[in-house]
Amino acid sequence: MNFEYIPIEKEKIPYRFSIQLGIELFGLEVRYNETHDFFTLDLYRGEETLALSEKIVYGLPLFQDVYDDRFPAPTIVPKDEAGLEHQVTYDNLNETVYLMVMNQ
Repeated sequence: MNFEYIPIEKEKIPYRFSIQLGIELFGLEVRYNETHDFFTLDLYRGEETLALSEKIVYGLPLFQDVYDDRFPAPTIVPKDEAGLEHQVTYDNLNETVYLMVMNQ
């Protein structure tokens, strides 16, 4: 399987950026809950809000519960290539755990 990473710049959080996913341009907004040590993503397609506060959970594809044909074709999964991590934390996101875009 072919994949790439979505880089997260933790020092900018909360922030929004555009990214090409498949053949379309989407907006992602990254937020961090310091009290409970987790990240969320908002997903936009143009001015349309597709998902708000999607929790980033290790090994689970993002937006799987709300997916329809408006969402990105590639699957985005938070994982580490070594398989040593079991959760996403502030310390490991974009260090050992990455948002992997799985291109079929």
